[in-house]
Amino acid sequence: MIEWFRYLKRIIVKLNIQNIMLLTLNVWLISLTTLANAQVQNISQNVEQSNKLEVAYKTFYSHTRKISSDDITALRFAFGFTNIHVPGQLCEINQAQIETQKVTIDLPVSAEQRFSIPTERALKLAEAMVVLDIKQPANHCDINVQIETLPEYLKTDYTVAELRFIQSQYMAFFDEMGGFMSFLMPQVSGLQMRFADETLNHSVNQYVSIVQGVLRISSQQLNELNTINLPQAPLRITALTSSK
Repeated sequence: MIEWFRYLKRIIVKLNIQNIMLLTLNVWLISLTTLANAQVQNISQNVEQSNKLEVAYKTFYSHTRKISSDDITALRFAFGFTNIHVPGQLCEINQAQIETQKVTIDLPVSAEQRFSIPTERALKLAEAMVVLDIKQPANHCDINVQIETLPEYLKTDYTVAELRFIQSQYMAFFDEMGGFMSFLMPQVSGLQMRFADETLNHSVNQYVSIVQGVLRISSQQLNELNTINLPQAPLRITALTSSK
């Protein structure tokens, strides 16, 4: 009986540590949002009538460099601005640029109203600014961050090797986030593809189907696949996770 209680105690301790690690990941993402929002709010207070936002590049760099290692080459952070007056919608970005005293770099803006930041230490040293022209008033927009696959990995046809590579990228991301305690981070148990058409229902093959614009492929289902052919390219691919 004593041994049983000791075993139960070890399980409880492990679960508590896992919760702490998940909280750490959430806090890490929130810290990026908080830092950027603080700068946005300061600028909004100074130029209330302007729809121009300026955020220090180093605010983004300190976080994006965490996924710029040689082990993580297919993922990126995508930034947008939540419209606080219209739930579920992002503020419309007319233009996004990185500016230094010498150069101006245009940042592509996706149809979802998101942009990505290159990870360049030189821009940090040059004290670059990320400058955004937004349709809505600046004080109506709060920064929003998501992790996604690079555009070149979004297509209609995949081999199982390509899907396994994308899955391995998310595994590397969680390992990077967890550091020496990575074994307590969530386990990547498959992939999830989200499509622009939220009403899309489609049988991909005998193993997997798109349901309401979402395709979920477990690691076990990956073992049954050779290739998949999709009716349209997904908007993004994220990881399915489970506790270890």
